[in-house]
Amino acid sequence: MRRLLAVGISVLLVSLPLLAQKKELARLQKCGEVLAEILSVPDNIPRDLLHKAECVIVVPSVKKFALGFGGKYGKGAMVCRTGKNFTGPWGAPAMFQMKAASVGFQIGGSSTDFLLLVMNKKGANSVIKSQVKLGADASVAAGPKGRTTEAATDVMLRAEILSYARSRGLFAGVSVEGSTLRQDKKANKKIYGRKIEAKEILLEGKARVPQAGAKLVSLLQRVSSRNRSGKQAITP
Repeated sequence: MRRLLAVGISVLLVSLPLLAQKKELARLQKCGEVLAEILSVPDNIPRDLLHKAECVIVVPSVKKFALGFGGKYGKGAMVCRTGKNFTGPWGAPAMFQMKAASVGFQIGGSSTDFLLLVMNKKGANSVIKSQVKLGADASVAAGPKGRTTEAATDVMLRAEILSYARSRGLFAGVSVEGSTLRQDKKANKKIYGRKIEAKEILLEGKARVPQAGAKLVSLLQRVSSRNRSGKQAITP
């Protein structure tokens, strides 16, 4: 009996980490699926904005939770262009957590997909290196929709991060001011099989793209292969 119990405990100790890893890999794969769906919407993110973004954050299926006046919580992935000046191809994803205040972005539905464009180096560094409160530590604005951003130049110049949400088939630029973003260290460990910081993944190139993140990264590379913000690549 004791032997059977010991075997059962051993199996459980092995299977639980594998199940946890599988869950995070499925979440990362879902990020790629959500991005593909959003980019297929007729009136989606202006391509010239995407071409100028340093990083993209996708947080699928954010759920409601009770916290004071209420809010939403979810996990997703952040992908950045590689290179010292974000001028290289898109790199490996890092997992992040998002806690979103309920005011300002409710477009209906209990589950919402969020997509954030990080538009400059300051915004990228703020998100990557520490927990960031949007609107306080990094400026954020509801992103414009459409094929061009001729009418949204001021928004683009002012904001370090542009935010969008999709719920019940509706897709819109929304305000996520007051929300927080921070790296999900446990998820990154499960994805990459070792302790690794977001900055090592996103800024230092110390991780390869996992299979579960291939769709997300390859899609970004296909639709926006080059940073068109006017930057020049920095060589060592």
